[in-house]
Amino acid sequence: MEVSFSKEIESLRLKSGQTFHGEGILAITKGLLQSGVAYVGGYQGAPVSHLLDVMVQAKPYMDELGVHVEACANEASAAAMLGASIHYPLRGAVTWKSIVGTNVASDALSNLSSPGVKGGALIVVGEDYGEGASVIQERTHAYALKSSMCLIDPRPDLGVMVRMVEEGFRLSEASNMPCILELRIRACHVRGSFEAKDNLPPAISTRALMENPAGFDYAKLAHPPVTFRHEKLKGEERIPAARRYIVDNHLNELLPGKHADLGIIVQGGLYNSTIRSLQQLGLADAFGESDIPLLVLNVTCPLVPEQIADFCIGKRGVIVVEEGQPEYIEQEIATLLRRRDIQTGLHGKDLLPMAGEYSVEVVAGGLLAFAQRYSLAPLTPTLSPEGRGSLQATEAWLAGNRARRAEVAAQLDQPLPNRPPSFCIGCPERPVFSALKMAQQDLGPVHIAADIGCHAFGTFEPFSMGHSILGYGMSLASRAGVSPMMQRRTLSIMGDGGFWHNGLLTGVQSALFNHDDAVLLIFKNGYSSATGTQNLISTPASAFKEMADGGMQSQTHTNTTIESTLKGLGVQWLRTVHTYRVAEMKATLKDAFTSDFNGLKVIVAEGECQLERQRRIKPWIANLLRKGKRVVRVKYGVDEDVCNGDHACIRLSGCPTLTIKDNPDPLKVDPVAVVIDGCVGCGLCGENAHAATLCPSFYRAEVIQNPNWHERLLAGIRAALVRVLQPA
Repeated sequence: MEVSFSKEIESLRLKSGQTFHGEGILAITKGLLQSGVAYVGGYQGAPVSHLLDVMVQAKPYMDELGVHVEACANEASAAAMLGASIHYPLRGAVTWKSIVGTNVASDALSNLSSPGVKGGALIVVGEDYGEGASVIQERTHAYALKSSMCLIDPRPDLGVMVRMVEEGFRLSEASNMPCILELRIRACHVRGSFEAKDNLPPAISTRALMENPAGFDYAKLAHPPVTFRHEKLKGEERIPAARRYIVDNHLNELLPGKHADLGIIVQGGLYNSTIRSLQQLGLADAFGESDIPLLVLNVTCPLVPEQIADFCIGKRGVIVVEEGQPEYIEQEIATLLRRRDIQTGLHGKDLLPMAGEYSVEVVAGGLLAFAQRYSLAPLTPTLSPEGRGSLQATEAWLAGNRARRAEVAAQLDQPLPNRPPSFCIGCPERPVFSALKMAQQDLGPVHIAADIGCHAFGTFEPFSMGHSILGYGMSLASRAGVSPMMQRRTLSIMGDGGFWHNGLLTGVQSALFNHDDAVLLIFKNGYSSATGTQNLISTPASAFKEMADGGMQSQTHTNTTIESTLKGLGVQWLRTVHTYRVAEMKATLKDAFTSDFNGLKVIVAEGECQLERQRRIKPWIANLLRKGKRVVRVKYGVDEDVCNGDHACIRLSGCPTLTIKDNPDPLKVDPVAVVIDGCVGCGLCGENAHAATLCPSFYRAEVIQNPNWHERLLAGIRAALVRVLQPA
């Protein structure tokens, strides 16, 4: 059973006159349909996963509109889809996660930007930057600059965001340049409303097919020598056309203020934080009216020199609020002001941090320094009914925050322990790391090339395994420079999502071609779990089947696409092991590292993603209980009288439901292990105890709901017998 987006799909059907309520990313999806998009593709990943997930589930409605939707194998294949807009008046949109997705797509994007587009091409990128990010900290801005693409950074207001989707297609068509729409994490999840419009069925679509292809036009190929002409067109025609459209259609917003001798130039995505900071300073009211004029850049590339110059002329100082490094916008503004001999004082990274997320506290600190430099006093110096603060109050607030942090640090005898993320309870990948930990006790330490995905949690305690993470599906390729230099074989880890995304070609094919002697471990949980449990080509056609006892280890093998592919490529040493069979996995790992076979050795670790399993079985169990039918749930526990308190089981597992409690024996000091509520009965604790020959303190119990009559009778007899045997 997959996550249902039925409510979201209904929101996509809203018509003119109706009001949309919801999250930012869903509003963007609605904006695409209102813009007459003809095709949509992409690769899933936070914070833009919902866009593609909702459209895939809304396929019947997309078919009504004639919109083609495709879940792509990776970001490069998504970007290549936009080739449809080079020759034809087709509006296309693709989406992916942040800079890591743009890195993968960069080859196609460069070859798309060179000839330019005819139909609007929009790339929705989840700008995963800041403390909530899960990727490397870089910005998409560099790609817009190097490849001459427009970059839209909309103000986080649903009405503005939807308008920027519609204008993005028009800007792309007016300039013949692809447009990137970047959405920060908070913009994707901000909630609000806007007045919907009717969805526009595309003129050319899956319901209105083209009769003939476009005629051959060499100028539309990204191929020398015409690429030299393309480079001139960017500066001579496309960028000037984009700037004209930006100005004529007021894509950037000029908001006046009472202190006309100062100004703030801010990325659209940082507008909300900037306004809140100005409110703290007493320089804006609760309705967003600022005392300092603002130039809100909903389009950050290309900048319009005349617009920037007109804003800066006559001002004593201007501060650029630009998140991340390098300061692309600030540098460009400094250059164009210098060329025009405009002497306005320009500030930005001299008052604001070079790197890191620009929270309200961070922005307020920079704006406070800016206001103090120019002796700026708020028109309303104290907190008013309009919600204004003051410079003095903000300075005290920031100082108080610093003091509280220092006070907390001083009170601690030692730094607080880290609380890293971990595998889900019952995750099928945890047992493999337990087996690997035990195998290395016999083999010695092994170089492990980690990868992007859920299995990257194995880099945290209690496992702490992984020497590098160099790209999605790139683990096997990343050990190529290491394994020839090591006495012991290296291990590469990747998931089934990473295998299909990139690992098959960059890793497996390369290792086979070069006859590399290495070990590859593929986690086959059936889904692209780290990005939202989307389906893969190797997702089972039907759910994993389980035996009546509800145990994890009885799941059967239902899809052999990965194994068939590996055999077809020529992999000769191949083993498939269920992840929860820790002893068998340990033996297989040791065999791979000690085998006489010289070549690529692949272990496929199979076990269904626990999130998907729970989504599937919980409604099924609830339905059985409603019908009064017998349901058996497996529960594991620890016999506190047997547990000796050495906690080796915890160090081998790391499961959140396996923890400690005070020893009930007053003569024993060490706390005992305990399995708390939340256990899903995966059996890993018992498997580890068996594989590592630990103490026999774990027990397996079956919790029976709606038992049969003979089970009730037997339970009654047992209870009576226990009462008789108990001391008075």
